[in-house]
Amino acid sequence: MKTMTCKQLGGACDKEFHAETFEEMAKKSQKHGKEMMEKGDKAHIEVMEKMKDNSEKEMNEWMQQKKEEFKALPEDK
Repeated sequence: MKTMTCKQLGGACDKEFHAETFEEMAKKSQKHGKEMMEKGDKAHIEVMEKMKDNSEKEMNEWMQQKKEEFKALPEDK
């Protein structure tokens, strides 16, 4: 199990997510982002709007970078 924050995953807050795989971590982060957008949280909306401007290549590179960051994290104790 590893831990990353919303900010580490490109988000706007310090909420922690715990997951065994990067894919699970990404799903938790996306769910949180959608929930915060539905609540009208301006900081999360701004981050999501900026991400929409990225090209597919930029998004793929960003995802690869986040996967590497996840992989490098120590296991939770």
